[in-house]
Amino acid sequence: MSLHVLPESCIANVLSFTCPRDACRLSMVCSLFKSAEESDVVWERFLPLDYQSIISKSDASSMLLASASSKKHLYLMLCEKPLIIEGGKKSFSLDKKSGKRCYMLSARDLMIVWGDTPPYWRWNSDPSSRFGEVAELVSVCWLEIRGKINATMLSPATLYTAYLVFRPTGGVYGLDYHPVEVRVGLVGSESGKRNVYLDSESGCKQQYHFVRRHTRFFNRDRIVGMPASEPARESDGHYPKKRGDGWLEIELGDFFCKEGEDGELEMSVQEVKSGNWKGGLIVEGIEIRPKEDT
Repeated sequence: MSLHVLPESCIANVLSFTCPRDACRLSMVCSLFKSAEESDVVWERFLPLDYQSIISKSDASSMLLASASSKKHLYLMLCEKPLIIEGGKKSFSLDKKSGKRCYMLSARDLMIVWGDTPPYWRWNSDPSSRFGEVAELVSVCWLEIRGKINATMLSPATLYTAYLVFRPTGGVYGLDYHPVEVRVGLVGSESGKRNVYLDSESGCKQQYHFVRRHTRFFNRDRIVGMPASEPARESDGHYPKKRGDGWLEIELGDFFCKEGEDGELEMSVQEVKSGNWKGGLIVEGIEIRPKEDT
């Protein structure tokens, strides 16, 4: 039996049970599949069930819905340009391959210790940010940033990764040799912690090699420290990566959102042990998105 004898609506219904990536691939099989793949039936299923409620939380909701010529167009717009919601505190978008939900908590939506104390933190506008304000770390001894999001806002049965999104101001200090402690987990539950570095030297740390040098007159060894740049080992921690939007991101940890998951997901960044002063970073927020395929 040829596929061409099947109604387009039947093929569209079948495609709706795949995923966005597979539907786009199948649309290349023939013109019938291509036409069926464009159907609102397909892309309505790929959009979150409560997408209208989510979009309504944005000041740009009417403009977005009016400019979407189809459900596929709406889907692609939500993938390509994050929607600012909740009065500018969060952004919402979709993962293009899977249609899973992605969120970024703005710096204003985070709990930043001493965040409202100007000698320690400053709040500025930044044309490269999706949000109206970003937080500039001026100088602190106690660095602590926390963000929370209700797990019900995430896509179920999905492994997520949380990232701190930031960039240096050009005068970063106090973070070269001291890692920060990061955690991700439900509030009230055990969450694994690990150390990461916020320096942006692509994993290259300044280290010292010590060599023995003989003194000519007394024939004694003296120790000389010689600085050398070496790639950091995996055991040393993890380092920032550059994003497509020009900012940097550092992994905070993973979280698997189970079916029916409830409770608050908390993400934290801390450096409170070294006692040294640090500064020179601009924080845009914390992003939670499906873990990338490796």
